[in-house]
Amino acid sequence: QVRMVEFGGGLVQAGGSLRLSCAASGRYFRVNTMAWYRQAPGKERVLVATITSGGSTNYADSVKGRFAISRDNAKNTVYLQMSSLEPEDTAVYYCNAAIQKYVSGLTDDYWGQGTQVTVSS
Repeated sequence: QVRMVEFGGGLVQAGGSLRLSCAASGRYFRVNTMAWYRQAPGKERVLVATITSGGSTNYADSVKGRFAISRDNAKNTVYLQMSSLEPEDTAVYYCNAAIQKYVSGLTDDYWGQGTQVTVSS
């Protein structure tokens, strides 16, 4: 069974930093694009950042210059370094990975359990 397990999150003051991590576990052939999403109270889940297996990254405009996504392919782990945090960044953060379970199989989306990030003003 493939699982995505998240670590990190918590309470931080505005201007502070946090680092999230998320590791894929189980049996699979390959992990392709990995990403972070977030969902604020009463709002839809939105994309924060993506990173391909080759290391190409993409960010939502709201976090450009403040957040950095990275990955360790040997550990199948994705990270989100968040700096200059603002109260508007308060949300539950979810990791996501497109995982190919079998050599000849299709790619499916897998989600982490979510971790709360709260930024106080």
